[in-house]
Amino acid sequence: MVLVVGSGSAAAAKVRLLGETEARIRVVARAPEREVVEDAARLGADLICGEFDPIHLQDATLAFAATENEADDRRIAEAARATGVPVNVVDRPELCDFITPAIVNRAPLAVAIGTEGAAPVLARHVRAKIEAMLSPDIGRLAALADSLRGVVAQVITGGEARRRFWARLFDGPVAARALAGDVPGARAEAVRMMAAAPDLAGFVWLVGAGPGATDLLTLRAQRILQEADVIVHDSLVPSDVIAMGRRDAERISVGKRKGAHEATQHEIDAILIREARAGRRVVRLKSGDPLVFGRAGEEMAALVAAGIPFEVVPGVTAAFAGAASARVPLTLRGVASSLVFATGHDLDGRTLPEWAGLALQGATVAVYMGRTVAGAVAGRLMEAGLAAGTPVVAIENAARSDERVLSGYLRDLPALADRHDVTGPVLILIGEALAHAALENASPLVGVGPKAVQAA
Repeated sequence: MVLVVGSGSAAAAKVRLLGETEARIRVVARAPEREVVEDAARLGADLICGEFDPIHLQDATLAFAATENEADDRRIAEAARATGVPVNVVDRPELCDFITPAIVNRAPLAVAIGTEGAAPVLARHVRAKIEAMLSPDIGRLAALADSLRGVVAQVITGGEARRRFWARLFDGPVAARALAGDVPGARAEAVRMMAAAPDLAGFVWLVGAGPGATDLLTLRAQRILQEADVIVHDSLVPSDVIAMGRRDAERISVGKRKGAHEATQHEIDAILIREARAGRRVVRLKSGDPLVFGRAGEEMAALVAAGIPFEVVPGVTAAFAGAASARVPLTLRGVASSLVFATGHDLDGRTLPEWAGLALQGATVAVYMGRTVAGAVAGRLMEAGLAAGTPVVAIENAARSDERVLSGYLRDLPALADRHDVTGPVLILIGEALAHAALENASPLVGVGPKAVQAA
């Protein structure tokens, strides 16, 4: 039996919470409000109208003090402890023997959100978000999985084979049918999956981690990180993103940064092939998008040659993320209708082999990894005829918490290479569309940058 003491909404909330369990409920209320009376009646709770007395703790295994009066709650807590009954005092964690988390109930699946009493309202807000994320019918899928556990253990031998079976079950046609209410169809599909040969083949995903902000990682990338046995990652991928993988997944750092490579591209290719041939599912985690200066083309060619199946999962590339957070238009009707992605260094070390003509035609140019060659970039473009007063924006650590936006003109760009306070990866944007950016919070490259203008 669980005792709840209180007359208002706080007591009613505890009664409803206990109503989702098999506990017998006793409610003591001095002047019960309608909400308490109705919830107690609906849930079959014993309602005692009157003052709390320690005798009400008889046979109780837990107690809730929810009078919302500090003196009364403290008295109830002291009485409970005197009789050896653990007590929870609503919104007073210092008086609690235990804390009740906010619960998302999708029986038999339950999600508990707790803050150790520090911020119960925050826990309720988080619960509301999770409630919206989880299908009301996900409990059916959990119940189906529970009913299949014994059979799966007998039919599918080997821990890895079973883990992959469950991963496919929860993210495939079985789940789709169960969530649509077709439990018999879901069960039949699961039986067909069990009868098939176990999938123990290796696989590689080339995954874009985006610019670094965890909330810019795609939903597909999040899901795949949870499936990976091995995560092969670059140095620019933040630890918070890498941590989104399975706890037991192996992490292999290949440390690729501009000008400093922990592993050569050939060695990285060999790691991917070796791990996949061992039957492992591998995530090659790259900053930004794998197909934009991520050398994914070379890795795809190596995987094709080795006969390894793979998939590319796109990420938010730095040009899009940086432009969005800095509020810089990359194209603008009547001003710039094309966008060029370029790198500050081409394969043989020359700077800007083909950009000048495109910039002169009005394209916005996004220069990746361009800080150290900023002067050469500006010189080549101005030699080709681009106006020295063309707007320029440099974005350090695009879309991260430590992002910094610097604005100026093409003639100011050489100063970027000499700024010792700029140490993170830098994206440089060049073009007339930038004159219509909202750069109120930008710092000048040199002196005073271009006046910020809200885009029309």
